Amino acid sequence: MTTSAVHLENSAAEAKGQSGPEAATIGFVGLGHMGGNMAARFLAAGYPVYGEDRSRSGAGQLLHDGLKWCETPRAVAEAAEIIFTSLPNDEVLAQVADGPDGILAGLRPEKIWVDVSTVSPRASRELAQRVGEIGATMLDAPVSGSVPQVQTGSLTIMVGGDGEAYTRVEPILRELGTPTHVGENGHGLSLKLAINISLAVQMLAFSEGLLLADRAGIKRELAVEVMSSSPIGSPMLKARAPLVLDLPEDAWFDVSLMHKDIALAIDTARQLNAPVPSAAAADQVLTLASGSGYEHRDLACLYEVLAHATDAPSAR
Repeated sequence: MTTSAVHLENSAAEAKGQSGPEAATIGFVGLGHMGGNMAARFLAAGYPVYGEDRSRSGAGQLLHDGLKWCETPRAVAEAAEIIFTSLPNDEVLAQVADGPDGILAGLRPEKIWVDVSTVSPRASRELAQRVGEIGATMLDAPVSGSVPQVQTGSLTIMVGGDGEAYTRVEPILRELGTPTHVGENGHGLSLKLAINISLAVQMLAFSEGLLLADRAGIKRELAVEVMSSSPIGSPMLKARAPLVLDLPEDAWFDVSLMHKDIALAIDTARQLNAPVPSAAAADQVLTLASGSGYEHRDLACLYEVLAHATDAPSAR
């Protein structure tokens, strides 16, 4: 293990109240639902955290808890040893990376950029190559889970990229959940897209089945209880089942992000000559959901989308 790896492992230990040198400095660009809660966990663990987002208005609690605000992504990269980004798509990732105020301008050799965004594997690999030319390292580390899993530190984290860099950041990633090094740059993202195909298809299949039960005259609440307790009741379905009955205004994972991920999965599968017929079906329903005004509602809205598409009396 390298000296830097020992340093960061000891830093993580101290952040949990154990002995060791000063905790590693973390930077975070993108402080939305997921990124903001990740930054909050790092602050609670004792790490110094620098942060930046498009607007400072939503960072009040983080600032109260000790986050040091930066005006640009470059300033975050200059201040931190380990830079995290949590961003919605390829375009925003490029905007944050490039230009005089971008992360690339602030990187230096030996720094590590950990991107937890779900973006295209190809774009991530290309950016990782540019980061490497600076002497720094980029890891793609997308996560499986929503806000509740961030808050409890129970995310599943798939990491692609240099193995030594992964060893250095693994203790820090464990503040967020369970990380696994799955291969080279882009592999973390490919596995995340594979997982999200199943997430979308499970939610769609559950919604279809619930609508069938409802139209057959079975009470909706009873059907949800029995279905989610049956062998089909995955952790994801059990967590989202109550949201189907009472759709929240504040989405855990909204339709627009899910639709983006399914489009990425379909595009990646096309490049790999891998058939994904269920992903194509989910893409059609997500398109319907977006066109019906559900773009920023939680994925659990798919039941309502299907129900409204063919209105009929229900047993509710």
